[in-house]
Amino acid sequence: MASDLHRVRLGFKEILEISKPRIVVLLVITAVTSMYAANKLVADTPQLDYWAYLHIIIAGALASAGSSALNHYYDKDIDPKMTRTSTRPIPSGRMTASHVLIYGLVVSCISVIYGYFALNAVSAFFIALGIFSYVIIYTVWLKRLNTSNIVIGGIAGSAASWAGWSAATGSMDLLGFLVGFLVFVWTPSHFWCLAMKIKDEYAQANIPMLPVVIGMQRTSKYILGNTLILLPYSLILSAFGMGIVYTAIAAVSGGLMLLYHYKLTKNPTSEFAWKAYKVTAPYLTIIFVAVALDAAFHFPLF
Repeated sequence: MASDLHRVRLGFKEILEISKPRIVVLLVITAVTSMYAANKLVADTPQLDYWAYLHIIIAGALASAGSSALNHYYDKDIDPKMTRTSTRPIPSGRMTASHVLIYGLVVSCISVIYGYFALNAVSAFFIALGIFSYVIIYTVWLKRLNTSNIVIGGIAGSAASWAGWSAATGSMDLLGFLVGFLVFVWTPSHFWCLAMKIKDEYAQANIPMLPVVIGMQRTSKYILGNTLILLPYSLILSAFGMGIVYTAIAAVSGGLMLLYHYKLTKNPTSEFAWKAYKVTAPYLTIIFVAVALDAAFHFPLF
């Protein structure tokens, strides 16, 4: 009995690991805050109950978990070559590749079907778009071929926000699109910092991440350039409906990122890239919490 319980716990642990729970939490926060903001900011949107938020949490968590598992499955040949990924369930032998594949496919399909019936067709479309972007466009197509891999793959994160927004409204408007597109604009600065930190591992696995192809110094300048786009982009949203609360938080958090990424160009090492990554990582949660807070306490800027 005790050994059976132990096996169940181990199995749950492996499933949790291939689901990438940190990404699940991040994308669910993105979807829920977008859903809340749309419900408050878009005129004539029916008031949502707790069930609606539960539905987007379930659909979003399943979509993220399923696509993450499919990423584990496809990368099973390169994961053993990188220290960061060599202990994952498939390369370490704790799970078979076929089981991970089945789990990923089943959970991904359930997420879209659940979104369609529990939310609406538009939200389900964006859930499917997020899965397709991460698994097919990023993991299968671009990751091993082109330095633009993570840039274009960032659309998967935007899809979570769009799914949440459309879950509340049943459609997609300009403000909802622009809010979701924040994830796309933020992704390169975030991920290139991590790529600088583990550049040698990507080189070992022959993955053409930007630092591997163009070096650390030039990558740091690309990061700074991307953040110089992100900061004004985030502030421009105030002209399309976001208010004072959002704008103030976006200015402070974006300004902090800009400062660290400027310092990174002066010290383009893996050690400082890791510090910059730790500053960049919380930005997305902060900015989407700001979107929700702005919707709750809305004071228009214009």
